[in-house]
Amino acid sequence: MKASLRSARKRLREFADRERAKFSLRFFKTAPGQYGAGDRFLGIRVPDVRRVARELRSLTLDDVRALLASKWHEERLLALVILVQRYARGADSERQTIYEMYLASTDRINNWDLVDVSAPQIVGAHLVERERNVLYQLSRSNDVWQRRIAVIATQRFIRAGELDDTFALAALLVDDKHDLIHKAVGWMLREAGKRDRARLEEFLDEFARCMPRTMLRYAIERLPNPLRQKYLAA
Repeated sequence: MKASLRSARKRLREFADRERAKFSLRFFKTAPGQYGAGDRFLGIRVPDVRRVARELRSLTLDDVRALLASKWHEERLLALVILVQRYARGADSERQTIYEMYLASTDRINNWDLVDVSAPQIVGAHLVERERNVLYQLSRSNDVWQRRIAVIATQRFIRAGELDDTFALAALLVDDKHDLIHKAVGWMLREAGKRDRARLEEFLDEFARCMPRTMLRYAIERLPNPLRQKYLAA
């Protein structure tokens, strides 16, 4: 039977757990004033979301768009996992549609797990052989999730051995005030450093004195201890 939006929602709820939902409310910081304020959870494990996604490959993009607009966190996660799968297998026209849908829906890609599971595989993948000005536009956004998408998308470039955009965006975001950007930038710097430690050290020599502590700690995590101590002392 062809998958439908109704059947997708029904199937997803078979894995719902009330106690897990309560835990997710705390874990994803949903209290007033926190970064995930107002989000709602069904209490579904990520492996179960992925399982449902594999079962729903025939879901139309319109139905996926409806899931992405949902008030429920796991329905949005399901939509993004499906889009990642469809993008990987899709023809050029479908990939373009998915990329445009993604950028038009960043207000619904509104927690760190949603960004991290999708930005490299959709935005990063789409821009591997294209110009990347959109990442710099996103990095200047007032929206923390757009800024996180910009830097996390470069994970795809790092895997291809292309580090320029990671370091350029890190320099632009080094003064960012949000802890989730500190973690994201530090993480991507660490990954870039695995490819080119000398270049990471060059970046740190310039910016370690002014980097937020969290960003710095993430960035130096894989360096030898004497180097870590050097940059922490800076």
